[in-house]
Amino acid sequence: MLTHARAAGLVAALGVAGAFAIAAPVSAQTTLNLSDVLPETNFMVQNATRFSQEVSTATDGQVNISVKAGGSLGFKGPDQLTAVRDGLVDMADINISQQVGVNPLFGVEGVPFLVSSMDELKNYHEFVRPAFEKIAEENNQKILYLVPSPAQYVYLKVQVDSIDDFNGIPVRGADKNTVDVVSAIGMAGVAMPWGELIPALASGRVEGVATSATSGVDGKFWEFMKYIYPTNHTWGSNMVTINLDSWNRLTPEQQTAIEEVAAKLEPEFWEVSRQGDVDSIKTMQENGMELVAIPDDLRTQMVEKAQQLQTDFVARVPDAGPIVEQYKATQ
Repeated sequence: MLTHARAAGLVAALGVAGAFAIAAPVSAQTTLNLSDVLPETNFMVQNATRFSQEVSTATDGQVNISVKAGGSLGFKGPDQLTAVRDGLVDMADINISQQVGVNPLFGVEGVPFLVSSMDELKNYHEFVRPAFEKIAEENNQKILYLVPSPAQYVYLKVQVDSIDDFNGIPVRGADKNTVDVVSAIGMAGVAMPWGELIPALASGRVEGVATSATSGVDGKFWEFMKYIYPTNHTWGSNMVTINLDSWNRLTPEQQTAIEEVAAKLEPEFWEVSRQGDVDSIKTMQENGMELVAIPDDLRTQMVEKAQQLQTDFVARVPDAGPIVEQYKATQ
């Protein structure tokens, strides 16, 4: 028979146990911050947001990925890889080509005029991605998914009819490869992070931009420029990575769930990118910009002027040679 004191003690013990039972799911939750320098309207950020939502569902709310867009965590594009590496942030949506300062092989997607379509890019990634995954691991992180930017364009204030018309126009590129390509064609390439671009356009520091159509909409390029040239000079991708220390704190079940979500969504994200190109060109045209077809003879001249860059890149980054040659052998 329980005494009053023993009964009270049992009730108290049960209460503590109940409190722990209620608290357990809360304490098991993990929040991972994902740094993104792009604005919330950009499809890469929207991809990351969808990924976070599906990860939450797949892990029964145990893993919460908080997407921090617009550079709100204070990191610029070229800082993203090292921020994840050093544990300053758990995850990031990283513009791969901007990380050539960490490893120059990250510029291998930007070999000029090597890949002409997204379908070819998918084939190229069979050789490129293992190299990226190795470099990521060496920098204390794991690639969860990888998505290309849409086709590349050069946006200008002036219309050009010949190769000489490009000469001297200051054009922004997001990375060294792009700057080298536009400079080889005759323009004055300027490397510049996205966050500095709009003030530079407004001040006249740059008078053109080499980037994708989705970025053209993000930057409301119609406020500064008139003409869109479908140069398709390089390709580039973003990768969402996670710090390996953060990754290893997750349970094996959580890790598997995240990998399955990433594998399921990545092909869909590629289609988002493809459609984003079409929709963004339409938006810019609706705002008064003109898409100008490049004549075959002019394109041939552009390719010829940039050809030496391919040779120079492989000479400068020998590890790129086998990747480029293996890809060429499939064409």
